[in-house]
Amino acid sequence: MNGFGDTTSIEALCTELAEIDNTEVVHSAADMRDPSQIEKMIRQASERCGGLDILINNAGIQYVSPIEQFPLEKWDDIIAINLSSVFHSMRAALPGMVDTGWGRVVNIASAHALVASPFKCAYVAAKHGVAGLTKTTALEMAEKGVTINAVAPGYVETPLVKGQITDTARARGISEEEVVRDVMLLAQPTKKLITIEQVAELVVFLCQEEASAITGAIIPIDGGWTAK
Repeated sequence: MNGFGDTTSIEALCTELAEIDNTEVVHSAADMRDPSQIEKMIRQASERCGGLDILINNAGIQYVSPIEQFPLEKWDDIIAINLSSVFHSMRAALPGMVDTGWGRVVNIASAHALVASPFKCAYVAAKHGVAGLTKTTALEMAEKGVTINAVAPGYVETPLVKGQITDTARARGISEEEVVRDVMLLAQPTKKLITIEQVAELVVFLCQEEASAITGAIIPIDGGWTAK
């Protein structure tokens, strides 16, 4: 697995995951803005595991601001991490999957891959790009035993969303309580945040043989947001 964080927290998470199924869990600190580091991470994972069967592209950052005030470096980082890293990781991983005739790629997109919201120009652009990239590569892999799908969650209870609440409050000039009630949950007819576990279960299903006929799909898990 890949991600940033303090060493103690990462080691604890690796241990927790390893104990669930008595398996080895390895962490990579590859910077997802750097194509060479992504390629190295994929290669090391394949070598260590004797091949790479499943790839979950879940890296993401967010920044909320009116476009005329949007920092250039934030645009570049969001496009690099949320979109370009998906391309670089698939480009590196797919040849091995094709060689074995089986593979699963699940890209974590967003409801913002299907609809837009104000003040999120980079994020919405990146997630729309993930949707298009998912469809294109699924067509290329359709006869090679590899499925490629995207999951499109609404607002999920994650650290990213918690930070987004603060940013959105600043951008809109309203309180954080109003952001949750009048912005986030306004978009989701169920009036409930999505849980991490709900997203994970959908990803697990897409990796199973029963889901082998599903490819090129952008699957909402958004409390009815995109049904409107």
